[in-house]
This record gives sequence, structure tokens and C-alpha cells, in this order.
Amino acid sequence: MCPVAAESKNFKPSSKKKINKKINTDLETVVEEDSNKSIQNLQTSSELNKSSIENNNEFSDSEEEDKGLGNVKLGPKGIYTEDSIRVYLQEIGRIRLLRPDEEIELARKIADLLQLEELATQYESEKGHFPSVREWAELIDMPLPKFRRRLLLGRRAKEKMVQSNLRLVVSIAKKYMNRGLSFQDLIQEGSLGLIRAAEKFDHEKGYKFSTYATWWIRQAITRAIADQSRTIRLPVHLYETISRIKKTTKVLSQEFGRKPSEEEIAESMEMTIEKLRFIAKSAQLPISLETPIGKEEDSRLGDFIEADIENPEQDVSKTLLREDLEGVLATLSPRERDVLRLRYGIDDGRMKTLEEIGQIFDVTRERIRQIEAKALRKLRHPNRNGVLKEYIK
Repeated sequence: MCPVAAESKNFKPSSKKKINKKINTDLETVVEEDSNKSIQNLQTSSELNKSSIENNNEFSDSEEEDKGLGNVKLGPKGIYTEDSIRVYLQEIGRIRLLRPDEEIELARKIADLLQLEELATQYESEKGHFPSVREWAELIDMPLPKFRRRLLLGRRAKEKMVQSNLRLVVSIAKKYMNRGLSFQDLIQEGSLGLIRAAEKFDHEKGYKFSTYATWWIRQAITRAIADQSRTIRLPVHLYETISRIKKTTKVLSQEFGRKPSEEEIAESMEMTIEKLRFIAKSAQLPISLETPIGKEEDSRLGDFIEADIENPEQDVSKTLLREDLEGVLATLSPRERDVLRLRYGIDDGRMKTLEEIGQIFDVTRERIRQIEAKALRKLRHPNRNGVLKEYIK
């Protein structure tokens, strides 16, 4: 059993945290200048803020690749940084790919580093503070110089494993362009997945690190797109379902030679049409009311959308119309007034037929027609309709 694993039995298990939150002064004194530069390079590579690429082949610093880059759009504002792309390609192109035996050796050192960090985490949970390098070494009963060397080798191994696979991050991120995140953000999120893969990789299972890391990189990128690409965030499971619908639609289109119907897509995905329509509606992106409309672009989308509520001017106008209408109706007889209210739905908005009104007053429909005609003749008199004409100008 590994000495670290044996010593770790004396501590209670705890959730794993990020250890690099504290750098001890004792450890800094033993790390040479070249190792400091290496760690700094790893941090810089993880950020990758200036990186972007539009290249389908293996990434290198050859002249052919530089010529084939062209202008790569990095963000929605149309920012083109061809020079920064070339610089980044040259940087990662100088890093040699790892041989299988090197991957195994680095994975062993990383596993040893993680065990040491787990010990420190357990110590912190029990003592309430992160151990110094001396206390850390005493946990596994190892001489301080030897422990410092062991810790440094583990961190260098993790750094080298990540840096040697940065080209894999770029190649995967390129496939997720134009999905709501800029290319440099995709690379940054993919790099976090690569670091996670380096920590979780088990070389004893026999597969290559790149095969294992691909899954972690894709997961980090797709989760970032689901969380950050939309104004209204969708649950991750719903975003994944939307992606499957798009893939199914593409496959069926190639199979049928036409765009598949909703029924065909729903049947292929084994879901109801109602659920398919709900998901498709959820996938719609919001549109700004300030979106320009027309060739002149002098109008905005919001200018053509009716407001959900009336403006104060319309509200006041309707109130005044109602008051004036009641005043005019008051000049009629009670029966004439009631017939007009029912006939034109003045009270409830529902217009009744002559037959329905006749049944209410227990008279014939002809009699109701006569009452209506008489009332309308009265309303046409200038003394009565002058007030209402102001509302139809």
C-alpha cells in the first residue's frame, strides 16, 4: 500500500477541495525559477483568453497552417484577431505530444499528488487551518526536503499533462462554435475540463489519456453553453434534449430527403407531439424589441407590437365616452334604453338577437325591431349625437 494511503487512515474522510488556495512560504523557497515559470505558464494556458482557431487539421506552428487560418470570428461583435491566433498556435505547437509510457508515468505522479492534497484537506477539516509544508511532511513521516521534492514533481506532472493536451481542447472547442459562447470562452471552459480529466485519469484501465479527456472536455463545454449562452437559462437536461432533437431532425432529413414532420421526429425520439412542441418552443431565443426593421433600419420591432395595457390617454378617452354615452341614453325611454343596451352589448359586450330580446320582454321580435328603430332615430337628432361625433373623428 502507498505510504500516503496508509497514513490517510488516521484521518476522517471529507469532501475534496481545491488545494491551491494557499501557497506556503516554506515551499516557495525551494521551487527554482524554472519551475515557477512553468507553473505560471500553466495558469496562462488555462486562461487562454487570446486563443482562437479555424483549422480542421492537426495544430502546429507550420507555415501552411498559418496561411490557412484566415480571419476567425471570436465573438458576436465581429472581433478578428488573426495575429493572436497564430501566436497561440505557435505556443501550443511547440509542446511535444506525450508517449504512452510518459502518460502513465505522469498519471502516477498526479495520483500521488492528489493523495497528498487529500491528506492536507483532511488535516484542514480537523485542525481548522491548512497545514504548513513541515506539518504536511510530518503527516506521512517524510523528511522535509524529500517531501518538497515529491510535491514539486506531482505539480510539474499535472502541469505537463495539461499543457501537452491543449491542442485537444482547441480541436473540440472548434466544433461548438456559434452556439452562444465566444471561441475563447469555449477553450477556457474546455481547459477546465482537461484539468479535471488529469485529476481523474486512471492509467491502470488501459486507455489513452486523450480518449478519457475528450469526454471531460466535451462535458465542460456543453455545460457552459447550457448555463451561459442564453438570456433565459434552460435546465441542462432540457438543453441536452434539444440537442438530441436537432441531431434526430438532421438524420431523418438525410434519410427521407426532405424535412421530417413533427410526428416523424416525435416517433423517432419516442415522445409525444405535445412534449416535442413544448421543447421546441422553449428552444426559441428571445428577440430584442430594439431589433431594426426594414431596409432603412429606422424602425424598431417594439414599434409594431401592441402594448398589453392601455396608455393613460386611451383609458381617459374610454371613460369619457362611457359617461357621454350614458348621458345620451338617459334621454330615451327606459324600454328604448334597455333594448339598445341588450342589442349592442353595451353592458357585457355580447350583442343579442331580436328574438332573444323579445323573449326577455315577452314581445315579438318585430316589436323589438320597431323599438330599436325608434330609439336610433332619436339618437340621430343633432341635439343628441353632437356629443358622440367627437369620438369618431
